[in-house]
Parts: sequence; C-alpha cells; structure tokens
Amino acid sequence: MKGLSQPALFVSHGAPTLALEDSPTARFLEQLGRSLPRPTAVVVVSAHWESARPTLGTHPAPDTIHDFGGFPRVLYTLRYPAHGTDLLFGRVREALRAGDIEPVDDATRGLDHGAWTPLMRMFPDADVPVINLSLPRNLDEAGLRALGRALRPLRAENILILASGSYTHNLWQMQPDGSAPPAWAEAFAAWVDSQLLARQDETLDAWMNLAPHARQAHPSDEHFLPLFIALGAASDGVAPTRLHDDWRYGGLSMALWRFD
Repeated sequence: MKGLSQPALFVSHGAPTLALEDSPTARFLEQLGRSLPRPTAVVVVSAHWESARPTLGTHPAPDTIHDFGGFPRVLYTLRYPAHGTDLLFGRVREALRAGDIEPVDDATRGLDHGAWTPLMRMFPDADVPVINLSLPRNLDEAGLRALGRALRPLRAENILILASGSYTHNLWQMQPDGSAPPAWAEAFAAWVDSQLLARQDETLDAWMNLAPHARQAHPSDEHFLPLFIALGAASDGVAPTRLHDDWRYGGLSMALWRFD
C-alpha cells in the first residue's frame, strides 16, 4: 500500500442499534468505508474501553463484546470477526514508544460496541485488520493529543485512526427521536466546531471550563476525550473537516470529523 495515506476520524457512534438501523449516520458510515482508500489496518480507540494506562489489545481474533442492556435481542447475536497480527501490534507499539508512550498489552480484550458498531458499517466484511487501543485515564487532553501525535506516522503507512465517542452525550436528557436539538447542545457543539476549525488546540483542552454547557453536554467526559486523540493525529495547523452531522433523541450529536 505504498503511497496511500489515511486520515484520523472522530466518529460519534450513538446507540448500538447503529449496527442495524437505517439512519443517516449508518448510511454515511457505509459510504465512507467505500470511499476511503482501503486501509492496511485500523487503530480503534473507543470511549468504552478506559484503562489506567495506554493498553494495546493484542488478541489476534478479539471477541465481540455486547456491553449494553435493554436493546433488541438480535443485537446480542451480532459478531464482528476482526483480526490482527503480531506485525501490526508491533508497529503500533513501536510508534507509541517513539512518542515516549509505553503501552501495556492485554491479550484478552475484545471489541466493545463503540468499536465494532462503526466498523461493522464501514467494513462489513471484517476483512480489515483491527488494532484495539484503550482510552487511558492517566492522560489529560494535552496528553491524549500527544498520544494521537505518536500515532500520526501510521497514517502515512495507510493505517486508519478511528476515535469513537460522542460529540454530545447526555443520556439523562434524551427526548423522543426526531426532536429538535436543545439550545444547550447546539451551543456546546458550535463552540467545539469553532475551536476545531481554528485549530485552537490548547483552548479546546480546557473545554470543560470554557465551553458553554460543557457539563450538560457531557456529564462524564469519556465520550468526548477520544476527539483529542484524533486531533493529535492531525497534521500541524491543518483544520479538520466535519464530514457528517445529525442529531438523535434531541441532544445526541452524531457529528463525524476528519483530520488530515
């Protein structure tokens, strides 16, 4: 795949029903998977795998984790038979170490729904190797950007960086699907949009203190933090592109950003 390169993506994965539903986001992810150059591999970081330190999932055929409850039974029968190789695990480990980040290995970890639901839409045949990387809680926003920066060289090797979370994520204030987004959600998203497009990275680091309605948009921060890994993987000074936007259940943003 010499000569091909990949972006980093931040994907709002929404509910696990994304794997089954006919929705604007599902259709967009399918189209995106077809339109990107076929990657050699995908490094996926999900909001649903938090760890004390950066951790590399090294199982060659990770299980499909159904880490949710109360959804249609058919969802629990879905499998995403991803695979990885020692060579790819080694390359990601090498890139992190070059960025002064020492990962630990987990040979048992499977793929949670934040990872496999968007992958199932983008690469439904599960024929692109997947490297599973945790969201480390020992790193703040600047540290997560540094982690993304360590992964950046992989993009030139045709490896896609997929950071999966949610642009807004307040499950306690969901409304009937199809409801207009509330003002607090729109104000938060507009502020983040403006910081990303202006590449005000350090201002964005302080989002919890500076963004309007930050705590309402994210009562906990794990769904927003993967964005900083994608941002760090972007080339210096290059503004990202918002590829897709949709709202579900009122204030749940399904925004998807591309970082080159």
